[in-house]
Amino acid sequence: MLSETFMNLATALGLGLLVGLQKERAASPLAGLKTFGLVSVAGAVAALVGAGTTPWVVVGGLLAITGLIIIGNVIMIKGAHADPGQTTEVAFVVTYLIGALVVVGPREAAIVMGATLAMLLHLREELKDWVERLSDRDVRAIMQFVLISLVVLPVLPDETFGPYDVLNPREIWLMVVLIVGINLAGYGAFRILDARAGAVLAGVLGGVISSTATTVSYARTTKAEERKTATAVVVVWVASSVVFVRLLIEIAAVAPDFLPVAAGPLLAMLLLFTLVAAAVWRSTLAPSESPMEPGNPSELKPAVLFGALYAAVLLAIAAAQDLLGEAGLYAAATVSGLTDVDAITLSTAQLVDDGRLPAETGWRLILVAVMSNLVFKLGMVASLGSRAFARRFGALVAVALVAGISVIVFWR
Repeated sequence: MLSETFMNLATALGLGLLVGLQKERAASPLAGLKTFGLVSVAGAVAALVGAGTTPWVVVGGLLAITGLIIIGNVIMIKGAHADPGQTTEVAFVVTYLIGALVVVGPREAAIVMGATLAMLLHLREELKDWVERLSDRDVRAIMQFVLISLVVLPVLPDETFGPYDVLNPREIWLMVVLIVGINLAGYGAFRILDARAGAVLAGVLGGVISSTATTVSYARTTKAEERKTATAVVVVWVASSVVFVRLLIEIAAVAPDFLPVAAGPLLAMLLLFTLVAAAVWRSTLAPSESPMEPGNPSELKPAVLFGALYAAVLLAIAAAQDLLGEAGLYAAATVSGLTDVDAITLSTAQLVDDGRLPAETGWRLILVAVMSNLVFKLGMVASLGSRAFARRFGALVAVALVAGISVIVFWR
């Protein structure tokens, strides 16, 4: 069996060769396969030597690598082969440090970083094209998510306040980051796949971003163009189906131990919704449809409003449980689920995870909120959409309500 030292050296060499393979294929004039392999091994050797003497050996090796880079660039300039970019030079330094990290540890982090570096170099042109396609609104969405997740979250206090001791500012904002992150992922998928996406894909993207907003958008579309009713039914129902996947992700993120209990009934409802969606799609043969243009998913004002809603629901459930018992919990779930299922799902999962709420009650509250949200959507469709759309969507909602109530009552 190889010793730890030889394993580290072999790992460093492999990572360096992996990065060098890409630069060799790109015909880099500065360095290729052999050079990057040697640089990574140099980092590992420096770390090994430094472990027995002084860590400044690694710094000295880095300075030597930097000097070689400078010499190589001077030679290229004199030979009229100057490269205005700095990608290879930066990759050189990072590869050396990855080689050192293999020894210093954790080795897994070094392997991940080496593979990531190779992929970034390989996808250089694709990433450049992707950045060029970003609009100002796209960049704004990304930067606002950075503000929400990396600036605001770390400074919030991690302790509970208020009545029932359930309001933790950092946990509340963490739920905001989770929801905005999911919405941003859906928005990113929309930006990549928006060109003549099929009705099913439009529904999936709509469900990831916001099933309620998708319902409102397509309801208004059918009011103006009734011929799009068939497509609207498919898109809205698929979006409502994706909600169950979204809820499972949220539960897994907040309360992993709660997931095995909640997964059964929620997956049963997801299966029903999926079968109904497939039947509707086959019967209508809905044509291709471009998804509706979503709004910026990282706007600060909606994020703050969601945080306030989540805190209010968390407090309402705790108060309802204390003052009204189980009946109060279902009333709170019904009301809070009308306009937003995420808040009630996250707050319920949090209470279950804290041991304040039984898991069997938790998933039932979530399912009640989903059914309440479906009724709200039906109201939006009836008031904003065409009669044909309201009639067809109403029939599907009736099926879902019967199934949902049956699961709530009989599932054990």
